[in-house]
Amino acid sequence: MERLQEQYNKKIAPALKEKFAFKNVMQVPKVLKVIVNVGVGKFKEDKKKIDQIVEDVKKITGQAPVKAKARKSIAGFKVRENQVVGVNCTLRGFRMYSFLDKLVNVALPRVRDFQGISPDAFDGRGNYHLGLKEQLVFPEISSESLENVFGLEVSVVTNAKKDAPARELLTQMGFPFKK
Repeated sequence: MERLQEQYNKKIAPALKEKFAFKNVMQVPKVLKVIVNVGVGKFKEDKKKIDQIVEDVKKITGQAPVKAKARKSIAGFKVRENQVVGVNCTLRGFRMYSFLDKLVNVALPRVRDFQGISPDAFDGRGNYHLGLKEQLVFPEISSESLENVFGLEVSVVTNAKKDAPARELLTQMGFPFKK
C-alpha cells in the first residue's frame, strides 16, 4: 500500500469525518482519480516529437497515456480531423497515490521560485486543477536527453460536493497552498 494511501486511511479520513461532522464514512471526501493532460500544440505535425511526449508522460505517470485526436477540422487552428492534439493519462488506485506523493514531495518543491500553489483553482465541485510549465520538475526526466519542453495539467478529481472539504483533504495530504 502506498504511503499516502495508508496516511489517508489512518489519519486523514477520521480527521475529516470529525471536522465536518459527517455521519457516514462514505461522506468523507476522497480522491477518485488524477488526470494528467498535455496539449501537443506546435508539435502536432511532428510524429517523433509526439512519441517523445508520450514516452515522457509514461515515465512521469508510470502508465501508458492515450493520444487525444481532434473530432473535427478547424481551419483557424490548422487542425484536421483525427489529428493528434493532446496526450492524457487517467490514474487511479496505487498509481494515483504514488503520483500524488511524488508531485507534492518531489516535483512541486523543484519548481523555480515556488511560493505555493493557488488555493483558488477549485472548480466549485471539489476538483482541483494545477498547471506546470515544464516537465523537468519530475525526477524521471533528465535534462541531458531533453529535446522538447512541454507543460502539463494535473486535475485531481474528488468525490467532495463542495470546495471546502476538498481543500481540507488536499491540505492534509500535503498540498502546499499559499496562505
